[in-house]
Amino acid sequence: MSVGEVAGLIAAVAAVALVVFCAVPLLKLGRVLEELRLAVRDLGHNSVPILQELKGTVAATNEELGKLSLVTEDVAKVSANATVVTQNAAQLTTLFTSTLGGPLIKTAAFTYGVRQAVTGKRSGNGTSKRKAKR
Repeated sequence: MSVGEVAGLIAAVAAVALVVFCAVPLLKLGRVLEELRLAVRDLGHNSVPILQELKGTVAATNEELGKLSLVTEDVAKVSANATVVTQNAAQLTTLFTSTLGGPLIKTAAFTYGVRQAVTGKRSGNGTSKRKAKR
């Protein structure tokens, strides 16, 4: 073998070593990309049921919010009706007081006075009779 052939052989062995040295990271990169592909596939398969369940949850929540809005509207109506009832009760009380309250109080006071006079327990007579009984 000549010097040129030995140099060619060394260059060929160096080229093969370089290819092997570069092939190892490429093989590792290929494995990483394969794992990444599998992870993305699993994520796709697992996210579909989760998204479907989330869709059902959102639909149920919207339905409950619709029911809640009906309840809120009913409460607002009841509150408005309660206000009207309160105003009517206040007006009725005012009417009763102005028409019957005054005469009723006067009648009660008159009845009380007559009862006291009949039983003899007026303020002046009642104290002297009590002292006499003791």
